Amino acid sequence: VQLQACGGGLVTTGGSLTLSCTASSGIFDTNPMGWYRQAPGKQHELVASITVSGFTTYADSVAGRFTISRDNAKNMIHLHMNTLKPEDTAVYYCNTARSWTIEYWGQGTQVTVSS
Repeated sequence: VQLQACGGGLVTTGGSLTLSCTASSGIFDTNPMGWYRQAPGKQHELVASITVSGFTTYADSVAGRFTISRDNAKNMIHLHMNTLKPEDTAVYYCNTARSWTIEYWGQGTQVTVSS
């Protein structure tokens, strides 16, 4: 199982980042995919998801600021994050959007938004 996220970093409030994730075919090909984040001391939170056909959903906290996209040819998903806020600070992970089936969390990427 491969789930590798990258693209995080340190930005100031109002800044932008784009995260990318490569997933193995076994997960990617037939699953809706999602971006999760985990802030210190909190559980994973699903912030955006996209189906194989491209239908997207967003958590209220990021709607209008984040955009998820998917490249089925490369087994990749991306998260374009705009107007970042300090409360967006977390480690971001990609995984199947079917959260109840998750048994493994791959490599996440740290996003830190300074005020």
